Amino acid sequence: MAVELKIGDYVQGKKFASLEHNFKGEIEKVYENSVLILIKEFDKSDEPIVNEYNHRAVVRKGDAKMIKAAPKPVKVPEPEA
Repeated sequence: MAVELKIGDYVQGKKFASLEHNFKGEIEKVYENSVLILIKEFDKSDEPIVNEYNHRAVVRKGDAKMIKAAPKPVKVPEPEA
C-alpha cells in the first residue's frame, strides 16, 4: 500500500524534463494521480530552470518520495456555552 501524500508533506521529486537533478520541496496541492510541489531545495545548476518553473513542479505521486510528513492539525476544544 502506498503512502498517502497530503498538503504540507516534505517530499523528494525525481528529475524530469530540463531538470538534471532530483529536488526537494513541500506539497502545495494534491491531485488524483499527481502532486504540486513548491521546490525548496535543488541543485545550483538547475536554478535557471527552477526559476522558469516559478519554483513549482507537478510530479506523479509514484515519483514523489516522502521525506517528512506534515504535522497533524491540533484540535482546539470548543468552549462550552
